[in-house]
Amino acid sequence: MTPALAALEDAYTGQGPRPSRGPVIGYVGADVPVELVTAAGAHAVRLTGDPALDPAPGTLYLGTGVDQMARSILTRLLAGAYGHLDRVVVAHDREASLRLFYALRELRRVSPQLDLPETYLVDILHLPHRTTARYNRRRIGEFAGRLAAWTGRPAGGEGLGRAVAAHDRRRRLLAEVAELRRAVPARLTGRQFLAAANAGLPVDEHITMLERLLAEAPGLPAQPGRRVLLSGSEHDTPHVYEAIEAQGYVIVGEDHSFGDLAFERQVGEGGLDALAEHYHHNGPAAPRATVAERAAHTAMAAARCHAELLVSYARAGDDAPAWDFPAQRAALEIPAVLLDRQEYGRVDLAALRKEDPCAA
Repeated sequence: MTPALAALEDAYTGQGPRPSRGPVIGYVGADVPVELVTAAGAHAVRLTGDPALDPAPGTLYLGTGVDQMARSILTRLLAGAYGHLDRVVVAHDREASLRLFYALRELRRVSPQLDLPETYLVDILHLPHRTTARYNRRRIGEFAGRLAAWTGRPAGGEGLGRAVAAHDRRRRLLAEVAELRRAVPARLTGRQFLAAANAGLPVDEHITMLERLLAEAPGLPAQPGRRVLLSGSEHDTPHVYEAIEAQGYVIVGEDHSFGDLAFERQVGEGGLDALAEHYHHNGPAAPRATVAERAAHTAMAAARCHAELLVSYARAGDDAPAWDFPAQRAALEIPAVLLDRQEYGRVDLAALRKEDPCAA
């Protein structure tokens, strides 16, 4: 492991120092405009669950029908596991996130002794209509105003331009890092790419570390293994990646917002209008894209990363990936495996080996 990759790993697993400058805003969901948070002088921290943690406290308020990732995040918030958070912002990117927002807002109202941070909903929609675009632009503007009220610093103007440029720079660097694992043979594992993409660093520090990683790329060893494109549910922790890659696979691409979808679209110039357009068209993620859109994206991604196998992973409580799978399989010229109703952070490896025609 190169020095830059080791530093990114430490930041990803929380072993590195946590930044302390400015307010810290935790967020849930891929539709939170983190550029506005940066422009307002705050540090955006994406909140993740923990599959090893008993989700009972979160389940008490959300119920067993909600995706366990959301229940785990609520459990960690109730336990204060994220340290100090000035605010929490939740995107309406899926039903589980919306349920999490309502639970946090009500718990703060009726149980102030829990000391939960104020929670705000960013309600971005994804329908292909002009009215949807206008709705999203208004929600983006309201969020910018709320951030300015929280921090005392405007989230628009020149500050927003600089923040967008920084986040777009990070996206471009992540696209370059992604090419290292798309190479044949891969030079990064899927697990290593997750660490590089999701290191909990302010955007400027993250850019520096990604640049160092790319400079060190000639020292990265080849990563052999059967090449997998991972589709379906999001993976906010490395557990499933580690389990799959321990079986002789290497995950060379995925279609969730902790991976490839995090950098495939730039914002560019245009201020709040461009930002609203960017998040309007964010995706195509399983909970909000059409089956046809998902199948077309899967075929493109499989060809781009030279995948030899599609693994569609559908977590219990997240039903959308299983609806996409038949069309995805039909669009591909490689074998495809559906792993349905998987427990959070776990994967049925016996089913994977049974369904993979080339498994040893």
